Amino acid sequence: MEAMTFDILARSARSSARVGRLTTPHGSLGTPAFMPVGTRGSVKGLLPSLIAATGSQIVLANTYHLLLRPGSDLVSALGGLHRFMGWPGPILTDSGGYQAFSMADANQIDEDGVTFRSEVDGSNVRLTPEIATQVQNRLGADIIMAFDDCPPARDPEGGQDDGEYARRLRLAIERTRRWARRCVDAHERPAEQALFGIVQGGTDLVLREQSARDVCGLDLPGYAIGGVAVGEGPEQIQRVVVHTAALLPEDRPRYLMGVGYEADIVGAVLAGVDMFDCVLPTRNGRNATAFTAAGQIRLRNSRFRDDAGPIEAGCDCHACDPAAHAWATPGGVGGLGGGALSRAYIRHLFMAREMLGPILVSLHNVRYFQRLMLDIARTIREDDWLGLARRWPVVADVVRRRIGSGSDRHQPTGASDRSGQG
Repeated sequence: MEAMTFDILARSARSSARVGRLTTPHGSLGTPAFMPVGTRGSVKGLLPSLIAATGSQIVLANTYHLLLRPGSDLVSALGGLHRFMGWPGPILTDSGGYQAFSMADANQIDEDGVTFRSEVDGSNVRLTPEIATQVQNRLGADIIMAFDDCPPARDPEGGQDDGEYARRLRLAIERTRRWARRCVDAHERPAEQALFGIVQGGTDLVLREQSARDVCGLDLPGYAIGGVAVGEGPEQIQRVVVHTAALLPEDRPRYLMGVGYEADIVGAVLAGVDMFDCVLPTRNGRNATAFTAAGQIRLRNSRFRDDAGPIEAGCDCHACDPAAHAWATPGGVGGLGGGALSRAYIRHLFMAREMLGPILVSLHNVRYFQRLMLDIARTIREDDWLGLARRWPVVADVVRRRIGSGSDRHQPTGASDRSGQG
């Protein structure tokens, strides 16, 4: 029995972009896919039914935070993460490796794993490849991630010399290789949970190639590009993603971890990436910042005080078009003929510190990204990339720079085939 299958349904003739279908024990999802982040088993402020109404097909949760509270044993005893958080569809869990980077001031890393200082009670918490895998086995997610060593980006203040930075990157890919092997050996539910490997290497393309050979040699169900969006600029991110995506097996899903701006997503899709996650939609939503096809708007600004328009005309989210959703009665919301909620009203909610404001903008933002992914899939089938650029001005520059050059279809020396051997 396979924990996951992945079928490629359509390909772009002008890039490496593809449309796929990924099937798990808890359902399937179309790719390219964007995963809302539910770090602690909750996409902040949003009921599972509302997440589903945005068109989201899969959510992400985090091993480290769920290990701290409530603990994987409790989640397992209560029926697993799907039942615990009330989300019946596919779930991916990160391994906690990213927290070793993001919480570097509260951890100690060694060859065996990472010791964290708990943000809950200050106690020491140990994560090793074996523990991270066992915790994910107990949580029961459909896709689980190998425990990796995510190095920081080059210090922009010049705190590292070239040799020091190079040594840290090499240590990271060597640890990531060794730890991935240990995760494979510790994985107790391979028929139910697909274990993805992670490619590291920072901005060094040679090390990215080495890491890809190492991790793809394990012949795993899917692969992720890690260690980007940790301080690099957009150009560096795209350079690394374009190079690394082509190194990963053609017939496996490719996941770009933690990258969420629209132009970065479209650039990665053009390079053949299938899966994305980011906290931006909900984090920005909680701070009154809404995504639109023309760019972000900050709804606390005084210019929206008497703005009667919706967050974004043409959007079908709960805030912009309540009538598009099942809870709206035929005569409008509550039968009162209600329509789009105005920018003025949503600004008022934030200024009055009403919890509905963050909920509405978070819903809009998550739906916005799902609409973008649907349009990207349509664009791949039709190869109408300039049409995508017209409909989504926020991605126009990356489309115009990249499409038509054919550069994304190049397969570097050492690219992996189905067997995972270079």
